[in-house]
Amino acid sequence: MSQTEGPEINSDPCESPTTSTARVHQPKGVAARAVDVAVTVGLADRDVLVVACWLHDIGYTPGLRRTGFHPLDGDLYLRRHGWPDRVSALVAHHSGARFVPVERGFGDLMGEFEFEDSEVSDALTYADQTVGPHGRPMTMEYRIRGGDHPPRPRLPKRASASRARVERVPYLLAVANRVEGRLTIDAVPASTDIPTGTPSPA
Repeated sequence: MSQTEGPEINSDPCESPTTSTARVHQPKGVAARAVDVAVTVGLADRDVLVVACWLHDIGYTPGLRRTGFHPLDGDLYLRRHGWPDRVSALVAHHSGARFVPVERGFGDLMGEFEFEDSEVSDALTYADQTVGPHGRPMTMEYRIRGGDHPPRPRLPKRASASRARVERVPYLLAVANRVEGRLTIDAVPASTDIPTGTPSPA
């Protein structure tokens, strides 16, 4: 299957005109949150963490859509433009995205991008899921319940979406527990020169 095509072309269920506008603010908030939790990852990985946080939702950009599933669209765009494989794979798999594609027909495509089970992946997911779409901090539990999202039209629930949620929510809560546990441990102080500006490829 070509990386420029997806088996199911549709709009991302998380996006509406209102949330699209809010996406301008969310990456900035997530990058700032990454600085807060940077002590949970090694010094050598902190730049990667902040860059991935800035870029994690780039797949929402309308002109970048290939599959309609924003983590994959972001990954595909970054790979085409020479970003490191590690950064693009973190974008592809952020916030438990790997639990969704199999149910939507993207299993094979997602399988091409290695999932990094690490402190960096945890910190990226934690930063994303503790900042709302308008860039405001919130708890993981509140975000999972849909906090800070505008009302959406009520659509019939798909069994596949329910199955994905059953797997994804425990994963997100486990990530929160791991990151918050690491935050309570004496760690090397975060570097004072962690980048917070908009990144560019090497």
